[in-house]
Amino acid sequence: MTDFEGLLRRLQEAEVDFVVVGGVAAIAHGSARLTQDLHIVYERSAENLARLAAALRETRPYLQGAPPGLPFVLDEATLRRGLNSTLSTELGDLELLREVVGGGNYQNLLSGSVDLEIFGRSCKFVDLATLIRLKRAAGRPKDLETIAELEVLLDDPTAES
Repeated sequence: MTDFEGLLRRLQEAEVDFVVVGGVAAIAHGSARLTQDLHIVYERSAENLARLAAALRETRPYLQGAPPGLPFVLDEATLRRGLNSTLSTELGDLELLREVVGGGNYQNLLSGSVDLEIFGRSCKFVDLATLIRLKRAAGRPKDLETIAELEVLLDDPTAES
Protein backbone atom coordinates (compact mmCIF):
# COMPACT_ATOMS: atom_id res chain seq x y z
CA MET A 1 0.00 0.00 0.00
CA THR A 2 1.37 3.39 -0.98
CA ASP A 3 1.85 6.03 1.69
CA PHE A 4 0.66 8.99 -0.39
CA GLU A 5 0.95 11.38 2.53
CA GLY A 6 4.54 10.28 3.21
CA LEU A 7 5.62 10.63 -0.42
CA LEU A 8 3.97 14.04 -0.86
CA ARG A 9 5.37 15.28 2.46
CA ARG A 10 8.92 14.29 1.44
CA LEU A 11 8.61 16.06 -1.89
CA GLN A 12 7.13 19.20 -0.35
CA GLU A 13 9.63 19.38 2.50
CA ALA A 14 12.46 19.14 -0.05
CA GLU A 15 10.78 21.99 -2.00
CA VAL A 16 10.51 19.90 -5.17
CA ASP A 17 8.53 21.60 -7.93
CA PHE A 18 5.95 19.12 -9.26
CA VAL A 19 2.34 18.71 -10.33
CA VAL A 20 0.26 15.69 -9.29
CA VAL A 21 -1.49 13.93 -12.17
CA GLY A 22 -3.31 10.60 -12.48
CA GLY A 23 -5.40 8.82 -9.90
CA VAL A 24 -4.33 10.88 -6.89
CA ALA A 25 -5.29 14.05 -8.77
CA ALA A 26 -8.68 12.48 -9.54
CA ILE A 27 -9.17 11.63 -5.86
CA ALA A 28 -8.17 15.16 -4.79
CA HIS A 29 -10.93 16.46 -7.06
CA GLY A 30 -13.52 14.13 -5.51
CA SER A 31 -13.25 10.87 -7.45
CA ALA A 32 -14.27 7.73 -5.62
CA ARG A 33 -11.78 5.58 -7.54
CA LEU A 34 -8.80 3.98 -5.87
CA THR A 35 -5.21 4.13 -7.02
CA GLN A 36 -2.08 2.27 -6.00
CA ASP A 37 0.58 4.78 -7.02
CA LEU A 38 1.47 8.45 -7.16
CA HIS A 39 2.15 10.11 -10.53
CA ILE A 40 3.96 13.45 -10.67
CA VAL A 41 5.31 15.61 -13.46
CA TYR A 42 8.43 17.33 -12.17
CA GLU A 43 10.29 20.50 -13.15
CA ARG A 44 13.58 19.71 -14.92
CA SER A 45 16.08 22.32 -13.65
CA ALA A 46 19.32 20.94 -12.21
CA GLU A 47 18.37 22.32 -8.79
CA ASN A 48 14.97 20.65 -8.80
CA LEU A 49 16.41 17.33 -10.02
CA ALA A 50 18.88 17.42 -7.11
CA ARG A 51 16.06 18.18 -4.63
CA LEU A 52 13.93 15.36 -6.07
CA ALA A 53 16.77 12.82 -5.85
CA ALA A 54 17.59 13.91 -2.28
CA ALA A 55 13.92 13.73 -1.23
CA LEU A 56 13.65 10.12 -2.38
CA ARG A 57 17.10 8.84 -1.37
CA GLU A 58 16.02 7.42 2.02
CA THR A 59 12.98 5.68 0.50
CA ARG A 60 15.31 3.25 -1.32
CA PRO A 61 13.92 3.87 -4.81
CA TYR A 62 14.30 1.03 -7.30
CA LEU A 63 13.07 0.62 -10.86
CA GLN A 64 9.76 -1.20 -10.70
CA GLY A 65 9.97 -4.59 -12.36
CA ALA A 66 13.78 -4.60 -12.53
CA PRO A 67 15.53 -7.79 -11.48
CA PRO A 68 16.74 -7.79 -7.86
CA GLY A 69 20.35 -6.70 -7.55
CA LEU A 70 20.39 -4.56 -10.67
CA PRO A 71 22.58 -1.55 -9.88
CA PHE A 72 20.39 1.56 -9.72
CA VAL A 73 21.09 4.98 -8.25
CA LEU A 74 18.48 7.71 -8.37
CA ASP A 75 20.47 10.91 -8.60
CA GLU A 76 20.43 14.14 -10.59
CA ALA A 77 22.23 12.55 -13.55
CA THR A 78 19.83 9.60 -13.69
CA LEU A 79 16.83 11.94 -13.62
CA ARG A 80 18.33 14.22 -16.26
CA ARG A 81 18.87 11.29 -18.66
CA GLY A 82 15.52 9.65 -17.99
CA LEU A 83 12.16 10.25 -19.56
CA ASN A 84 9.63 8.58 -17.25
CA SER A 85 10.51 6.28 -14.35
CA THR A 86 8.26 3.97 -12.40
CA LEU A 87 9.79 3.39 -8.99
CA SER A 88 9.13 1.13 -6.06
CA THR A 89 10.03 2.82 -2.79
CA GLU A 90 9.67 1.99 0.88
CA LEU A 91 6.67 4.36 0.86
CA GLY A 92 5.06 2.75 -2.19
CA ASP A 93 4.99 3.16 -5.93
CA LEU A 94 5.86 6.47 -7.56
CA GLU A 95 5.88 7.40 -11.22
CA LEU A 96 8.21 10.26 -12.09
CA LEU A 97 7.11 11.81 -15.36
CA ARG A 98 9.18 14.18 -17.43
CA GLU A 99 6.06 14.82 -19.52
CA VAL A 100 2.61 13.35 -20.10
CA VAL A 101 0.73 12.61 -23.30
CA GLY A 102 -1.77 15.37 -23.98
CA GLY A 103 -0.23 17.75 -21.46
CA GLY A 104 3.49 18.06 -21.99
CA ASN A 105 6.00 18.94 -19.30
CA TYR A 106 5.82 20.70 -15.94
CA GLN A 107 5.81 24.21 -17.44
CA ASN A 108 3.04 23.24 -19.89
CA LEU A 109 0.89 21.92 -17.03
CA LEU A 110 1.21 24.94 -14.74
CA SER A 111 -1.52 26.91 -16.51
CA GLY A 112 -3.89 23.95 -16.02
CA SER A 113 -3.10 23.36 -12.37
CA VAL A 114 -4.62 24.36 -9.04
CA ASP A 115 -3.45 24.30 -5.45
CA LEU A 116 -5.55 21.92 -3.37
CA GLU A 117 -5.36 20.89 0.26
CA ILE A 118 -4.41 17.25 0.87
CA PHE A 119 -3.21 15.74 4.14
CA GLY A 120 -3.26 19.21 5.67
CA ARG A 121 -0.91 20.68 3.08
CA SER A 122 -1.35 22.64 -0.12
CA CYS A 123 -0.16 20.83 -3.21
CA LYS A 124 -0.27 21.53 -6.95
CA PHE A 125 -2.62 19.28 -8.97
CA VAL A 126 -3.77 19.39 -12.56
CA ASP A 127 -7.26 20.88 -12.67
CA LEU A 128 -10.24 18.73 -13.66
CA ALA A 129 -10.42 19.89 -17.28
CA THR A 130 -6.71 19.17 -17.75
CA LEU A 131 -7.00 15.80 -16.01
CA ILE A 132 -9.84 14.81 -18.34
CA ARG A 133 -7.73 15.88 -21.34
CA LEU A 134 -4.76 13.82 -20.07
CA LYS A 135 -6.87 10.73 -19.47
CA ARG A 136 -8.50 11.05 -22.90
CA ALA A 137 -5.05 11.37 -24.54
CA ALA A 138 -3.71 8.34 -22.64
CA GLY A 139 -6.63 6.32 -23.98
CA ARG A 140 -6.19 3.34 -21.66
CA PRO A 141 -9.43 1.53 -20.75
CA LYS A 142 -9.12 2.50 -17.07
CA ASP A 143 -8.61 6.16 -18.02
CA LEU A 144 -11.59 6.16 -20.37
CA GLU A 145 -13.75 4.66 -17.60
CA THR A 146 -12.73 7.46 -15.24
CA ILE A 147 -13.57 10.28 -17.66
CA ALA A 148 -17.36 10.02 -17.16
CA GLU A 149 -16.99 10.44 -13.39
CA LEU A 150 -14.55 13.35 -13.81
CA GLU A 151 -16.92 15.10 -16.21
CA VAL A 152 -19.70 14.87 -13.62
CA LEU A 153 -17.34 16.38 -11.04
CA LEU A 154 -16.39 19.12 -13.50
CA ASP A 155 -20.06 20.06 -13.87
CA ASP A 156 -20.67 19.93 -10.09
CA PRO A 157 -20.32 23.42 -8.54
CA THR A 158 -19.46 21.83 -5.16
CA ALA A 159 -16.45 19.96 -6.58
CA GLU A 160 -12.96 20.72 -5.23
CA SER A 161 -11.44 22.57 -8.19
